[in-house]
Amino acid sequence: MIRKYAKQELFIGAAGQKRLKESHAVILGVGALGSSTAEMLTRAGIKKLTIIDRDYVEYSNLQRQQLYTEEDAALKLPKAVAAKQRLEKINSDVSIDCRIEDITGQNIETIIKDASIIIDGMDNFETRLIINDAAVKMNKPYIFGACVGSYGLTYPVIPGTTPCLHCLIKHLPAQTETCDSVGVISPIVQLVAAFQTAYALKILTGKAVKPLLISHDIWNMQKAEIHAGKLKDSHCPTCSQKAFPYLEAGNQTKTDILCGRDAIQIRPGVSHIYDLKALSQSIQHVVQNMIVNPYLLACEYEEHRIVLFKDGRAIIHGTSERTRARAIYSRLVG
Repeated sequence: MIRKYAKQELFIGAAGQKRLKESHAVILGVGALGSSTAEMLTRAGIKKLTIIDRDYVEYSNLQRQQLYTEEDAALKLPKAVAAKQRLEKINSDVSIDCRIEDITGQNIETIIKDASIIIDGMDNFETRLIINDAAVKMNKPYIFGACVGSYGLTYPVIPGTTPCLHCLIKHLPAQTETCDSVGVISPIVQLVAAFQTAYALKILTGKAVKPLLISHDIWNMQKAEIHAGKLKDSHCPTCSQKAFPYLEAGNQTKTDILCGRDAIQIRPGVSHIYDLKALSQSIQHVVQNMIVNPYLLACEYEEHRIVLFKDGRAIIHGTSERTRARAIYSRLVG
């Protein structure tokens, strides 16, 4: 008899393994964090895994996104498809559903409606707030995770028990850097993914988790923890007022095709005034021909010309694909 999960079952128990085999995890984004958590949950024997991603595999991904190969990058396979192909070879017991799409307030509730748990693998904070709103509204546990450079964060959102992600906004570091602007090393990815997966395994097997906001800087060997139990905001529009503002179309990033210009205009839903000089310093080594004045930042990235305004609005030249434009925006701005 093949006993794939014998060592794991010794730790979580037969009842815990049974619960895991009846669970469905939805992983939103299968880049660095998402691909790592997807592999661990697949090897752990979860019943079903749904993976969502809008992007395709590039050679620069391979340094930290462990599911993918040079062949995937050469073929420019969508990450969701490449991940499904690899995961099915790892464990045929697990049902893998993949979708190539963007996460919005209009589709998130449909995507997570059957989920036992939601795992964060996203690359921008606005989408995380959309996920947070939907998770609280539909009473689904949501495991937040993020990393850049050598620094990473994890936090479990348990609706009705813990403060939600919206409550913690003022306690989180401002997102002014992205993996494309300052880089990222794989050890912090693996550490954050390990914490996310551990939270998921505990929740899915019926164990309680503490509302700990945990940060690590693996390069400088630093760690910090905040017990978030007392950080619940009594005025939070999501978990206190049940208003769910980020599910409303008016509070989400909008993309408009500019007629006759082969360009997409992006208008972020989250109001934010950018320090263009600081942003230029952050991205200067990954863009070319940059111009900065008091009103805008213009540069070239890959085959695209980007113009970013102080209010976060941007025009991405050289594409009429909304998904591509949003991906470029997330890479440079966050």
